[in-house]
Amino acid sequence: MAVTGQAPLSSLPGVGPKVADKFAARGILSVQDLWWHLPLRYEDRTRLTTIAQLQSGVPAQIEGRVDAVERGFRFRPVLRVAVSDASHGTLVLRFFHFRAAQVAQFAVGTRVRVFGTPKPGQHGWEIVHPSYRVLAPDEDAGLGDSLDPVYPVLEGVGPATLRKLIGQALERLPPEAALELLPPHWLQDEQLPSLRAALLTMHRPPVGTDPQQLLAGAHPAQQRLAIEELLAHQLSLRRQRIALQRFHAPMLPGNGTLVQQLRSALPFQLTGAQQRVFEQIARDLAQPSPMLRLVQGDVGSGKTVVAALAAMLAVEQGKQVALAAPTELLAEQHLNNLRGWLEPLGVRIVWLAGKVTGKARVAAMAEVASGQAQLVVGTHALMQDAVVFHDLALAIIDEQHRFGVHQRLALRDKGAAAGSVPHQLVMTATPIPRTLAMSTYADLDVSAIDELPPGRTPVQTIVLSAERRPE
Repeated sequence: MAVTGQAPLSSLPGVGPKVADKFAARGILSVQDLWWHLPLRYEDRTRLTTIAQLQSGVPAQIEGRVDAVERGFRFRPVLRVAVSDASHGTLVLRFFHFRAAQVAQFAVGTRVRVFGTPKPGQHGWEIVHPSYRVLAPDEDAGLGDSLDPVYPVLEGVGPATLRKLIGQALERLPPEAALELLPPHWLQDEQLPSLRAALLTMHRPPVGTDPQQLLAGAHPAQQRLAIEELLAHQLSLRRQRIALQRFHAPMLPGNGTLVQQLRSALPFQLTGAQQRVFEQIARDLAQPSPMLRLVQGDVGSGKTVVAALAAMLAVEQGKQVALAAPTELLAEQHLNNLRGWLEPLGVRIVWLAGKVTGKARVAAMAEVASGQAQLVVGTHALMQDAVVFHDLALAIIDEQHRFGVHQRLALRDKGAAAGSVPHQLVMTATPIPRTLAMSTYADLDVSAIDELPPGRTPVQTIVLSAERRPE
């Protein structure tokens, strides 16, 4: 019987329950999962390099004869093996962990093939703990026909076993027509390989493939797989969005009372961007379908006041609002701002975080459950099972990328009842290019507060390499 990509890993020869459990611990459950267990890097054993051609830090494979063997014990055991080749160069192999049998292998005059990363040493080039193979005197050892993949380590599964099982999984790849989702003419126009060809290239890069291009993630096969992952991400989020639209949400047109009172009490005028984004949110909240909107804006752009105005639309309808932030410091900043703006209007605000304990916590949760709390501000504590809302209509999450998807859904579910779910408003100060936002947040409508209030210094966003991070 043919093994499909969805078949369990145990359908492969040599995979029993114990081995399957070790793979399952890393989320690898099916044959298809092995297709996507991609190498971290590659080793080029398709060619030989002479010792004279070695470059510091560049992995290479050399072949030569053992000239000398030395064992040292000054500070810790060490084995040094001097190897030379026809280029009259000398390479020292250094081992700190070795067995007597290894020492016996390196008899003077023995042919060896060595792979590793050379660096300058006291006596010329040296490689620490290289991989090696002892060759027979007359052995004609061929070279590899593809780059050797180096996979992420799986606890309890040796590299050889992992490569063997991935090879078996690749033999189960279906024909291109059965596997490919993208139009062939589009792939041709973009000069990209098919999904099948890309997977085979990633696991078995043919001779001539540039390892540095693979390391930089710039190979067409890697770009093709990135598109596949992005497409799967998009489709899953769109499916989630479609599923959400099957639910109803409370219509929150508001009556304008609290919104106007808040705007009149503010010591500043809304910017044009704040007004535009609030109007977008208000239109969403007035609909019977659940809102799921991301508000993006730099620090100081005024996202919190827009969220406060949106919250008033819900409070005007007698509903509850929850605002969650990832840290108590950020949540308390929101709490202080909201109390200053809303408590003079008679809005009851309750604080619920991890450090609220004892009688204070019991009292806060009672107010939330009874509906007396109109706006609840807190951290992850809001998402705990013990927290029960009376009539949650709007869930606001700040710095939403620091919450998991399940946490966001957990807060949404606090207001779910009889086919109805609350509206969701998420905010972020992280600068996100529009195309990336559309890709990453395909399930969200995106609004941008792209204008700072008068007197605020614009935030400058720059890109630094990892090498400059200490600066």
